[in-house]
Amino acid sequence: MKQKEKQNTFKEEFKITKSELLSIPNILCYTRLLLIPVFVILYIRAKTQSEYFLATFVVLVASFTDFLDGFIARKFDMVTEFGKLLDPVVDKLMQFALLFVLLVKTDYVYILVVIFLIKEITMAITGYVFFKKGKKLDGAKWFGKVSTTVFYLTMSILILFPKLYDYNKNIVYTLVITCASFLVLSFLLYGREYYNMYKES
Repeated sequence: MKQKEKQNTFKEEFKITKSELLSIPNILCYTRLLLIPVFVILYIRAKTQSEYFLATFVVLVASFTDFLDGFIARKFDMVTEFGKLLDPVVDKLMQFALLFVLLVKTDYVYILVVIFLIKEITMAITGYVFFKKGKKLDGAKWFGKVSTTVFYLTMSILILFPKLYDYNKNIVYTLVITCASFLVLSFLLYGREYYNMYKES
């Protein structure tokens, strides 16, 4: 009986209104989503340093909208269940797009791809299992935000300097390992959050 009540409560929470769909934080999410194909096209076609700079600029704009939508949502009490669902999905799509295109042109990025896929698939399955039980994490944690910041900084450097590997592969390796370390740390800390939720249930 309690399980059904929790599931009904979740259904009520996920009812989406027009005002929620068109809220400023969600519009920023849509913008970030539209920037994904823009970045991919710019990066794949880039040949000159100025073209790589433009691709990097798009990434920085996308990462800024990620910060801005969360700030506005919290500051002006515009947090919605739809936004909580949309924001991380768009983030992961953007991050996967960055890794995918860099995988073609940059060595060592496969390390990040493997860790990223393991982390996100595991968290998606775990999150779904808890969701079915009427439980969920309450938004992104600080360590997830730090990991995301390090990720975007690493990607921006690798995109802006495509010949960095030819110049000094150790720099690229260090960047990738640093980013990978933050991804793993974030993964472990989120795992602890889910474990605590499991103990409470």
